[in-house]
Amino acid sequence: MKKKIINAILSFAVIVQISSCGSDQTSGGTSLTSASITGEEAAVSGTQQDTAVPEVNDSTEDGQNFRIGIVTGSFAQSEDDRRGAEAFREKYGADNVTLAVYPDNFTEEPETTVQIIVNLAEDPEMKAIIVNQAVDGTTEAFRRVREKRPDILLIAGEAYEDFSDIEPVSDLVVNCDFVNRGYLIIRTAHELGCETFVHISFPRHMSYETVARRVTVMEAACEEFGMTFVKEEAPDPTTDAGVPGAQSFILAHVPEWVEKYGEKTAFFCTNDAHTEPLIKKLLECGGYFIEADLPSPLMGYPGALDLDLAKESGNFEKILETVEDAVVKAGGAGRFGTWAYSYGYTVSAGLAEHVRNVILGESELTDINDLSRAYSVFSPGADWNGAAYIDAATGNRSENTILIYQDTYIFGVPGYYMGSTKIDVPEKYLTVE
Repeated sequence: MKKKIINAILSFAVIVQISSCGSDQTSGGTSLTSASITGEEAAVSGTQQDTAVPEVNDSTEDGQNFRIGIVTGSFAQSEDDRRGAEAFREKYGADNVTLAVYPDNFTEEPETTVQIIVNLAEDPEMKAIIVNQAVDGTTEAFRRVREKRPDILLIAGEAYEDFSDIEPVSDLVVNCDFVNRGYLIIRTAHELGCETFVHISFPRHMSYETVARRVTVMEAACEEFGMTFVKEEAPDPTTDAGVPGAQSFILAHVPEWVEKYGEKTAFFCTNDAHTEPLIKKLLECGGYFIEADLPSPLMGYPGALDLDLAKESGNFEKILETVEDAVVKAGGAGRFGTWAYSYGYTVSAGLAEHVRNVILGESELTDINDLSRAYSVFSPGADWNGAAYIDAATGNRSENTILIYQDTYIFGVPGYYMGSTKIDVPEKYLTVE
């Protein structure tokens, strides 16, 4: 069973709820209060760093030094992840933060990804390496870093590889809650009046435990709510089709799918590159979009709505307002949703904030309260919930893997939160296979 831990955050009144498993309680929990923290890229590619390792700067805002490497995808594949890393670097300076990018075609270049991560460990001042998203190759890279630099903290944000593989070589793994969200996304679609749910993916993603298990939960939830569950396959953007080919496929097929399944259908895709064309065509043809795989008002919406949000960079309240206005004008009120704060952005920046606190002796790495406090720095006003990962086959609860999610926001006049973080997900879904 699980117990809820409600985290009341100071000035922004942020409530961060993290649920742990293994308690004899089914509700209730402990109230936790957290304090907020006040406060040029070295490009890494191939087998060497293109820029010299920066020297330590003794003039950080708190007079203390740390060095954290953050590896993300490119702007093309995962812009929010990259923006979050840049926000953390802007806060603490390039002397303390080194950024790197794994290749867009990471499935075909795993050794490149490995070398990019391993190269960060060549910096003698490096204290921690964070990879968000922790794509294929991260586990092997962490193994190699462990052999050379066991002192470096290794953190996986949104791990693609099996937890059984990446957990042993990581100090902390934080993923979007694919178990509870599998139920809650379907529940939200049902509450909005949807009769069918279409899941769009491809074999590579379906081979991941996180995706496959969420699909199983979604199917079971659709059965509970009397909805039809459908799987559709689209091209993998990391294959020869590339991002343009994958997006063209979505643009061409969404009208057919809406015609086939009806306008009371919610659509979900597992790939970031598919999100923009999916939103664009659903706004034109009808249908529902509850939230992205890794939700954000910046995920898919700006491109689909032709919005220039450069001036609002980092101001998520303004970003949400601007996107909502555009969605409403396009006729999407009550049919489209997101998270108020980008998941990818918060993971990059929030995990780095947490790891910084650990390095400086202010937090414990696997303490959920400390992690909550760090996330809240970059998501003021957001409600979070989640749970420690439970292995569906064994029922064992992980000690270093945490699954989290944010409340779903539906665009409208006015927009509103679904209250997803306050819903008790039936316990049977926590171990469904």
